[in-house]
Amino acid sequence: MARIELDLAHAYKANPLQDSDYALLPLKMTFEDGGAYALLGPSGCGKTTMLNIMSGLVAPSQGTVRFDGQDVTTATPQQRNIAQVFQFPVVYDTMTVFDNLAFPLRNRKMSLAQINKRVGDIADMLELTGQLHQRAAGLAADAKQKISLGRGLVRPDVSAVLFDEPLTVIDPHLKWQLRRKLKQIHHELKLTLIYVTHDQIEALTFADQVVVMTRGKAVQVGSAADLFERPSHTFVGNFIGSPGMNFIVGNIKNGCFEAGGAALPLPAARCLPDGDIKLGIRPEYLLPVPAHSPGALAMTVLQLQDVGTHIILSAVLSGKTLKARLPVAGLQLAVGDIVWLEVLSEHSCFYKNEEILP
Repeated sequence: MARIELDLAHAYKANPLQDSDYALLPLKMTFEDGGAYALLGPSGCGKTTMLNIMSGLVAPSQGTVRFDGQDVTTATPQQRNIAQVFQFPVVYDTMTVFDNLAFPLRNRKMSLAQINKRVGDIADMLELTGQLHQRAAGLAADAKQKISLGRGLVRPDVSAVLFDEPLTVIDPHLKWQLRRKLKQIHHELKLTLIYVTHDQIEALTFADQVVVMTRGKAVQVGSAADLFERPSHTFVGNFIGSPGMNFIVGNIKNGCFEAGGAALPLPAARCLPDGDIKLGIRPEYLLPVPAHSPGALAMTVLQLQDVGTHIILSAVLSGKTLKARLPVAGLQLAVGDIVWLEVLSEHSCFYKNEEILP
């Protein structure tokens, strides 16, 4: 197992002068031994670059990488005792499943008894036992990806497994099975697992801690609950959730939040400095209330979208569309109606310069 510490930055340009020149802006981050992590963000945000630096495929242009306190910045991937599973399965099609799994063990000159034991254990864990003597060429994409994973796990010296969007080519109805299998493997082997994805469902169901990234910067590290309830940056609020967090631009003045032509008194315990501010509220917490209720603003219903388990209500406030996620039962609203929605509650977050205020 491995505790991975990063203190680095990386630019593909020789002389970076501004933030946009960096693939990874300066960061300090620790992945604890035996943890399950996800690197989550849109394409081009730097997550694969970070993964490749950890694996040794890319050397950082500045700083260091440490495994269990040892500087491995210049070490090769082979010297780091890690396994990497890529977006597209890497298998030897002409070999059987058994030979694919045994390949790294034979390279290490392990005995036949050791190979049979290791391959058998990993095949059983990955539910490949019944396919051990089949050629890889004839297998489906999910089975081939299991082989890629198994070839990494079968090595007794592996301390961390790095995944680069490993479910991209897998049929949607099989993805949940592989996610469940990865969680099981983590529970049984206690390896450090780091998983790159742009899919928030994959990240939040796989990882204990999620690193949310944008434009080369890690903007928040936290659990699923942390990211949902208290996003530390407006990007996280918008990126996490479906729909994402609503943001209302307003002002703080004399202990009130001013927006939409109204002034809503802040709770006594909430002391915020006067000036421009953004209020963030999740669609799940933007609830209809009686007219003129404390903490509520009047809006015009723009759309009601029935998605089966709930309704997405779109309402307009001062030209800005907000979304509420509401139960189907008992909702009596129509397009054009005035609805009062509670924006100021215990679930509200306030942001200055896109960063959350305490």
